[in-house]
Amino acid sequence: MSLTPAFSPRLLDVSESRYSALDYVTEAFAEAVLDGVEAEAFAEAAIATALRELVAAHGEERVAGLFADFPERVRAGEFSSRVRQ
Repeated sequence: MSLTPAFSPRLLDVSESRYSALDYVTEAFAEAVLDGVEAEAFAEAAIATALRELVAAHGEERVAGLFADFPERVRAGEFSSRVRQ
């Protein structure tokens, strides 16, 4: 998928916003686990919350389309934290 040039101010803002959001989610995840919440339970809750927010903003069909290729992306290791060999 090709986007406009990477130096676009709009894209830089989106990128910074997404990195900031990832930092917040990572911190919340770590705090929850330190407080005794099971990592898997938190992960499932985070996914459900994120999907609910996306559906509210964009509708079911668009969100379903955004996630249509997720099985392949998961299998390809895109979301794995371990190094793949």
